[in-house]
Amino acid sequence: MLLDAVFFLVRAGLDLFWWAVLLAAIMQTLLSFNVLDGRNRIVWTIADFLYRVTEPALRRVRGLLPNMGGIDLSPLIVLLLITAASIAVTAVQGYLLRSGLYF
Repeated sequence: MLLDAVFFLVRAGLDLFWWAVLLAAIMQTLLSFNVLDGRNRIVWTIADFLYRVTEPALRRVRGLLPNMGGIDLSPLIVLLLITAASIAVTAVQGYLLRSGLYF
């Protein structure tokens, strides 16, 4: 029904954002070690897209973490938060099903 579609869309959005954060972390690592050429137009376009999508969430987490030198743990924290949110959405859906609030 309608709530099934809402829960599906929320979980799909969380899954897509999880993959975007993972790909952004991998792309940034490859760019920093010069494995990928940042001057290549396709590489730059993909890296810029992933940066624009993921940077707002990563920036908030970086503001909360202590300075660890050159190590950036913010993608790991964001991935864990996304996974926790996905588990919470599934738990809410299960609770609503068991309580009979929707079928």
